[in-house]
Order: sequence, then structure tokens, then C-alpha cells
Amino acid sequence: MHKSPVIAIFDIGKTNKKLFLFDEQYNMLYEKSEGFAETIDEDGDACEDLALLTGWAQRSLEQVSQAAFDVTAVNFSAYGASFVHIDREGTPVAPLYNYLKPYPKNIQQQFYDRYGSELVFSMQTASPVLGNLNSGLQLYMLKYQKPGIFQKIHYSLHLPQYLNFLVTGRPYSDITSIGCHTGLWNFSQNHYHEWIYREEISGQLAPIFPSDQVMRCDYNKKPILSGIGLHDSSAALIPYLSNFTEPFVLISTGTWCISLNPFNQTNLTAEELQQDCLSYMEYRGKPVKASRLFAGYEHEQQVKKLAAQFNVANDFYKTILFDIETVNRLQNRTPPPSNEKKQMLQQSAFAARDLLTFSSYAEAYHQLMIDLIKQQVISTDLVLKNCSVKRIFLDGGFSRNPVYMNLLAAAYPEMEVYAASMAQASALGAALAIHPYWSKKSLPADLIELKYYTATETIM
Repeated sequence: MHKSPVIAIFDIGKTNKKLFLFDEQYNMLYEKSEGFAETIDEDGDACEDLALLTGWAQRSLEQVSQAAFDVTAVNFSAYGASFVHIDREGTPVAPLYNYLKPYPKNIQQQFYDRYGSELVFSMQTASPVLGNLNSGLQLYMLKYQKPGIFQKIHYSLHLPQYLNFLVTGRPYSDITSIGCHTGLWNFSQNHYHEWIYREEISGQLAPIFPSDQVMRCDYNKKPILSGIGLHDSSAALIPYLSNFTEPFVLISTGTWCISLNPFNQTNLTAEELQQDCLSYMEYRGKPVKASRLFAGYEHEQQVKKLAAQFNVANDFYKTILFDIETVNRLQNRTPPPSNEKKQMLQQSAFAARDLLTFSSYAEAYHQLMIDLIKQQVISTDLVLKNCSVKRIFLDGGFSRNPVYMNLLAAAYPEMEVYAASMAQASALGAALAIHPYWSKKSLPADLIELKYYTATETIM
């Protein structure tokens, strides 16, 4: 029996590791999801279990390749700011350090003493000072704090490119991974920053391979096309760039809520950098102004507290419907701050609220979402400046949250606000990036399902 060609996409998040198979019309034919317990690095800090991830990825691709599918291509989407350091044999020589691992203050001070002020360096590299989230500085830390590990490194591959390496055996770098707050790329000069040459680190960075091209290889004695892999936030933008030409902002929600404006290439200001605004690089090498908010993580932590307080399941929030009367009552009780005092904090105001003041779970949850939306508006406004954007698309977990979506629409009454639904945006983007190479069919027009939200009722 003739088997239709499919593309395998690994979509690797911090929490869930997924494998999808799409046919040429981007119908999802197969989905597999796993979650792994973390391990610890040599300092006792929690980190990804790289051995578990590696084994799972290899076994999963072998299984679907031997099943009733003709896997002709593969690509990868994964979280950024994470290096896999390999030796000449391709064996990892260090843990997959967690990007939330504390960065040594003395090493950070040494770095900025050598390479200019934090502000100047951040503006050059479009990277706020984020410690290990600046993955390039992980290499600097290893050179000076863990020289034994550093000397073993042949190449440092960002996680999406390590996954490609598992399939092809070829070490390459990718511009979407290099361009995600790594401190590696000089955005104004469009090449690596001078510090990696002065520190003789450039040799540990593999050659750059185009994000929209493929390499041919044999996998399990069968020819296969492999993409280089993409940073997940940049991958999530690709379906929208493929479907819409009018300016828009995409808010991609997950652990991080990232506002991406591919139509804003203005230079970052000092104020924007201080508010966690940065630039990403889209898969064709163009800068994308972005702002980040750790709202998904905060939501996850706070609903656990609410569940314990009100003796319900952790996912009870999924049953809560938007209630305008509750919102107005809460707004009257806690009026929003004036614009002059508007600021984005590490956590929303909800973190300091007394849960005993709420009469019900639903009331407390509405307050949590009000507080998160206030932070989200401040974050998204950073990428809306000086642009004629009229549409906001939101995908990910919050797109299925009616409380969140109604509050967002009320916050932007002059915008068209849409909840976007598709078969996993970052996975689909990774497939679309190499569409001409593996699919003989044109792109379907209904890739993205949109639900329009409007502020039909007054929120005081």
C-alpha cells in the first residue's frame, strides 16, 4: 500500500515534550506527549534530564518511521537559551543547564567590565541582562568558572539544533536561536558580537544553516530531509506570517507570554530594555521586537494556591466563565493605578493579595486574571509603539481561557482581538518553514481558526 508522506515535528517545551506527524495539508495524524522529571546539575540546581530527552527523541522517531507512516522530513521547535555542549564524538560533556539557574555575580561583573556597560551591551545585542537566559554568557561562565568542562567542548548547540544533530550528525547553528536574547548577536551590525572573537569562543559555535532550508541524510537506512530546528517563539510566528500581510502583534502564551511584533524594527530604548523588551530574529533573518512576561508561570503557581485555599482541583480554573459583574465589583474594590505609576513588576499585584478577602474561587480567579492582564497590557504596549497595528492574535494556553480573552479585548477596545487556534503553533511553524521541500501541495487557507473577542460590555 502506498503511504502518503508526512513530516515529523518535535516540539520540546520546558514541561511537555511532543512529537507530531502532519500530512501535506497539515492535518495532524499523530501526537505523542511526555513529561520528564528534572534532574540536577553538578551544583545541585534543577535542570533538564538530557539523557532522558535524547533517548525519548531517538526512540520516538524510530517508532513512527517503522509504523504506517512515510516520514519524509523532520524539523524541531524547542525552548531557547539552552545549550547542549558536545565533544568531538558528539557526546554531551555538561548538563543542559536550566536558564533559570542563578548566574555568578562575579562572572557577570567581570563580563560587563570588559565589554561595556550593561545598557550599551544590551542595546547592541537586543538582550536584556538576564543571566543564564543570555545563553552566550553561559559559555563565558564555563570558560572562567568551569574550565575543565569548557576545554572538552567541540560545539555548543542550542537545543533545537542538538535535536537536528541527533538525526543528521551534522552540527549547525540557527539564526532564530542565536537571535533570542543570547548576547551573541550584534543586531545593528548583523553579525556575531566582537566579544566572542576576543574570548576565542567563536570556534565553539557551529556554522549557521538557513532556517528555511533542509539537509538530506539517511536515518535508519532511509533518506530523510531535516530542517535545522527553530526557537519555539520564532517558529510560532511563522503560520501568521504565512497567512496575514496586514500588520499584527502575536501574543504567544505558555510559561512565558511573549508579545511579538514582526512589523516593528525600531531600535530598543533603555526604558524598553529595563521592562524586559528585546528583539528576536525571525526565520528569514529579520528582527522582531518582542516583550516577555513570566505570566504563564505565575498563573500556574497561583492556581495551585487557589486550589489549596478553596479545596478544589488544580485545574478547576478551566470551569470558570467570564463574569462582567464580578469584574466590575473587583475593579471598584481595587481601582487600577494611574498611568503615571504604571510599571511592570516581576510578579503581578495578585502575589501580595490576601486570599481570605475573596468570597469564592471564581472571585479570586477573576482578580488574578485582572492583575495578570494589567501586566500583559504594559508588556504588549512596549511593542505597539510607533506602529499601525490593528490586530492582536493570541495563541497558546490563554487563548482557551474566556476570562483572559474577554479582559484582553476590553483592554484593547480599538483593536481586533482574536484567540487563535491551530494544531500547535510552534510545531506547525517548524513544518511550514521547510514546506517547499517536503510537500507538493499548496498551503491550506484554513490553517488558523480565529475567534473574535470584543468588549461588548463596559468594564468600569
